[in-house]
Amino acid sequence: MDISSFTDTFDEWTDAALEWVGDNGESLFDYVRWVLEGLYDGILWLLELPPFYVVAIVVALLGWRVVNAWFAILSGVALMLCFSMGLWSETMSTLALVLTATVLALAIGIPIGIAAGFFTALDRFMEPGLDLIQTLPPYIYLLPAIALLGYGPATALIATVVVAMPPAIRLTSLGIRMTPKAFIELGEASGITPGQMFFKIRLPFALPSIMAGINQSLMMAFGMVVIAGIVGSGGLGETIYGAIRTLDIATSINGAIAIVVLTMVLDRITQSAARLGTGRQS
Repeated sequence: MDISSFTDTFDEWTDAALEWVGDNGESLFDYVRWVLEGLYDGILWLLELPPFYVVAIVVALLGWRVVNAWFAILSGVALMLCFSMGLWSETMSTLALVLTATVLALAIGIPIGIAAGFFTALDRFMEPGLDLIQTLPPYIYLLPAIALLGYGPATALIATVVVAMPPAIRLTSLGIRMTPKAFIELGEASGITPGQMFFKIRLPFALPSIMAGINQSLMMAFGMVVIAGIVGSGGLGETIYGAIRTLDIATSINGAIAIVVLTMVLDRITQSAARLGTGRQS
């Protein structure tokens, strides 16, 4: 068969399959969109409810608690900068998208990672799929999501969840497998139940790796949320995309600064929280 003919046939099958799924699953996708946008709107409402300075103070106090005083001051000032640039609403919208997508990615990825850590065959089976997800350009995941869910935050959330899941799955699986055999044998000799074995032995050893997966999922979500601005996700991603289309360099730089602020603040807080958790476990 001619390669071009095969490609055309494959493309036709793909388009037909996607159209069939969209037509027959319309009610399901409408429900999924309603749930995702409801979660996003709820988190965004909580973030926008207090004045901007209250959010900045809360983040600064959290930074002081888990990092240090200098970071607390810098994070508070940086968030004030986002407000002074007139991007507070967009910043909170982006934060809501990232938090929603990360929570969903972890809720799916961590249980799968735990299962993969226990079952080597499952881990090997998923490895090529995770490699494929992390290798493909991130915007690829927006295309089927647009076809099934339309433009808006729901499409951005689906694509971001797909991109953010692999680190959580990989590092959770790795953490479960890292449990020293000597401790497992000691637990078995002590006659503890499988549940006690997991929560008292396996989970404490896996916690540092799981926390690293959470941090990496969060960073992947930030990168995808900016790209997802092209589908009308709102937030800083849409602001930057609109500024690029109109060649508004100043606005695009302001949006990039706000993204950097959010990314650095959450990155340092989650990293420090992971170290604190690991220290307490030890």
